Amino acid sequence: MIKILANDGIHPDGKTLLEEAAYQVDIERVEQNNLVNILPSYDVVIVRSATKIRKELIDKCPKLKIIARAGVGFDNIDVDYARSKGITVIQTPEASSQSVAELVFAHMFSLTRFLHLANREMPVSGDSEFGTLKKKYSVGTQLSGKTLGIIGFGRVGQQVARIGIAMGMKILAVDLIVNQADIAINVFKSDEIRLAVHLETVEFEHAIKNSDFITLHVPFNGGKPILGKEEMNKMKKGAILINTSRGGTVDEDAMLEALESGQLRAAGLDVFNDEPHPKKEILNHSKISLTPHTGAATLEAQSNIGLALADQIIAYFGDDK
Repeated sequence: MIKILANDGIHPDGKTLLEEAAYQVDIERVEQNNLVNILPSYDVVIVRSATKIRKELIDKCPKLKIIARAGVGFDNIDVDYARSKGITVIQTPEASSQSVAELVFAHMFSLTRFLHLANREMPVSGDSEFGTLKKKYSVGTQLSGKTLGIIGFGRVGQQVARIGIAMGMKILAVDLIVNQADIAINVFKSDEIRLAVHLETVEFEHAIKNSDFITLHVPFNGGKPILGKEEMNKMKKGAILINTSRGGTVDEDAMLEALESGQLRAAGLDVFNDEPHPKKEILNHSKISLTPHTGAATLEAQSNIGLALADQIIAYFGDDK
């Protein structure tokens, strides 16, 4: 029997599909330092971002055939080495795109309408200082008519563009590989109305200089941040930065400095350099909207991820059970 360790969990829909294929699926988490004792007996390991599959562990698991990433990005997996050992490495880039894109706009709405602050203050003083709070938070801005810079124009970036276009925003997309894309605008319950907007990517510097909002959707395996002090100084004064991609893509110290100087108006963060222990200065900052790395954490996305992984695993093994 094929044995699968879903060490960071798997949605019940995916687990059911695998078990219906007569695979053993274990979901009890094994601590990182104990994986070397447990994983060698498994054919497949499924991870999210918490579990790390490095060269030293791979060498101890000659039975391992698939390393599956429930989500997008391989920063916690030594992909090239695994593949050099004949191990298939898979991920689910399409399954969570909508979920991540919607979180981008949740942060944008929160920051432009001060929801992250109003939701803290209303329970404390809303009954005694309602008028003061109303005046304080009556200087919000609309998204319509603003320019949205998208750094990374893959599946998630294009989903962000789709929502932005529907909101009436101008899109400036940047990508090292993608030069253009036709963005389909989905009309609910309509087989007759088909809309699409053709977008061509622009230079990185043009996007950061001319965007009211910048959102990041790029892979990152360490090294120089995509947005550091130099890049932030080139950004449009008063821009809002959103990062739902990877910790490390943004220089957090430079971001804090830009927020203090007013170069950045605000920031929305779902990922952090020091997860799971983000800097206190970031957690307590009044100009930052925060979520705990939940970009793909919707019921729909997790179901899609589980099913997508199950389909790929079953296709790999075929009838070899």
